Amino acid sequence: MTEEARKDERLRVAPPPEKIPAVPANARKPLIKNPNLRKGIFIVPSLITSAAFFCGFYAIAASINGHYYTAAWVIILAMFFDGIDGRVARATGSTTNFGLQFDSLSDLIAFGAAPAILMYNWVLQPFGRLGWMAAFLFALCGALRLARFNVQGDETPKDSFTGLPIPPAAGLLATTVLLTRGALEVDKAPAVVIMVTIYILALLMVSSIPYHNFKHLDLSRRKPFHIFLGVVLIVFIVAQFPHYLLFAMAAVYALHGPAQWLWANKDADWAEKARSVFSRNKP
Repeated sequence: MTEEARKDERLRVAPPPEKIPAVPANARKPLIKNPNLRKGIFIVPSLITSAAFFCGFYAIAASINGHYYTAAWVIILAMFFDGIDGRVARATGSTTNFGLQFDSLSDLIAFGAAPAILMYNWVLQPFGRLGWMAAFLFALCGALRLARFNVQGDETPKDSFTGLPIPPAAGLLATTVLLTRGALEVDKAPAVVIMVTIYILALLMVSSIPYHNFKHLDLSRRKPFHIFLGVVLIVFIVAQFPHYLLFAMAAVYALHGPAQWLWANKDADWAEKARSVFSRNKP
């Protein structure tokens, strides 16, 4: 048998290829394996988080164009949206892991990048390397603070934070702009003080100093009448003197953590205090 005949014989006796039946469309496995993503997202909390995200982006654009006062107010508005999106999600039973991650990304833009760029354009640019490093360190420590908060989960008590939260840190910088433009009627605060404050806020965000958490206050239950009067009085005073009161509230919150930590560790020596600032085992 010739070579061509043997080749024809192999081709003739070769079994036909096995036909794989087509899988019906309704039986195909989805490419997205996370069932929570296939279920969709909750619209209302996501819209509120998107509003905070937009405020951060608008604040960046405003500060680049030299509208520092507007950028500061927009960051304060972002704090309002950030404060209600979680409450709306918990009230409507729409808390999801997607919402948590989206909220963190929004916080990084609104309270990390936006105030850092605002401060750089406002007072830090003349300092050169020290100035842009201060802005960068604030944004970086804010990102680290958010990442640590996401991975901690239930490790920390519900009534406290580990380290200064990024929204109050951004709020203190924004209210500083409001104070100088709206109350003191000066264009800029002392630049060196602002730069040192930014470095301190960045370190406080990644520290282990505990801060009170007011997000879990239950305002739906009955409260004494004098508490209601106190809240109304505070709202009235803030509305009358927003620049002074907002700055005072942000400053008091940023300082109360270190003050309580120093009081709790008053008997320790300074070397032990320095080690415990960034230690997770000690407050």
